[in-house]
Amino acid sequence: MIDRRALMRSGGIAAAAFGLSVAAPTAHAADAGPGAAHGHGCPGGHGQNRPPGGPIDPCDPTSGVTRVELQRNPSPAKGWLTVQTLVEIPRHKESGRHSHPGVEVGYIVRGDVLMVFDDGPAQRLRTGDPFFIPSGAIHNARNVGTVTTMMLSTYVIDETKPLVTTY
Repeated sequence: MIDRRALMRSGGIAAAAFGLSVAAPTAHAADAGPGAAHGHGCPGGHGQNRPPGGPIDPCDPTSGVTRVELQRNPSPAKGWLTVQTLVEIPRHKESGRHSHPGVEVGYIVRGDVLMVFDDGPAQRLRTGDPFFIPSGAIHNARNVGTVTTMMLSTYVIDETKPLVTTY
């Protein structure tokens, strides 16, 4: 049995101790070299072929972002799954634009996030804030704080589709 309290207290470091695999970054950097926005002066294309688990690339805005799947279970509704993940976003990094084939109900365990939506106003979320993302909404979680952000998210998704679609 996984000691989830220890996992959350340690900021995800316990994931390795419990044998959990840490997912690769959820998206890749855009060709425009967005690292320049943080004063890195990175040319376009850096970080796109970085091996998972490698060092954080200052030129790749999604470098170091992890999504650990904590559980996956059938939903009471036929054809749907309930999936729970722990997402960590390092300082000055972002999840990348993506969507899910069902709703996301989440909680900011630690950190500050600017949740940017393609079709709506951005939301500033801080430690202790809950959030809800509608099915199919394209969004990007940007860490705007001073620590690695940790988000606990639960999804109810169509079982025939992938959890994440990147854009």
